[in-house]
Amino acid sequence: MCLQVFGDDQPAPDGSGVLDFIHVMDLEEGHQSALSTLLDGEPQLITVNLGSGQGHSVFDEVTAFESASGCKIPIEIEGRRKGDAAISVADSALTASLLNWRTK
Repeated sequence: MCLQVFGDDQPAPDGSGVLDFIHVMDLEEGHQSALSTLLDGEPQLITVNLGSGQGHSVFDEVTAFESASGCKIPIEIEGRRKGDAAISVADSALTASLLNWRTK
């Protein structure tokens, strides 16, 4: 089994896509903050971004996981998928002010 990387010809320093990766526990806490905000106030619809505001390339993340685990992660380079953004980083300013939430 291999980790599929979609594109190594992106306009990033190492050619992989740049994304706003966050820890799953940050994601959970962000959802908890949103739920609390919705339950504590008047009925409303809110749309916010749960992210750090910082991008990291896919290859940088693979290297970090390999370093942390001591295991080599096999990757398989695939072609870019239609519609994939080369860089996708959250603007979480509204999230910080409305939900009082940031990544840790």
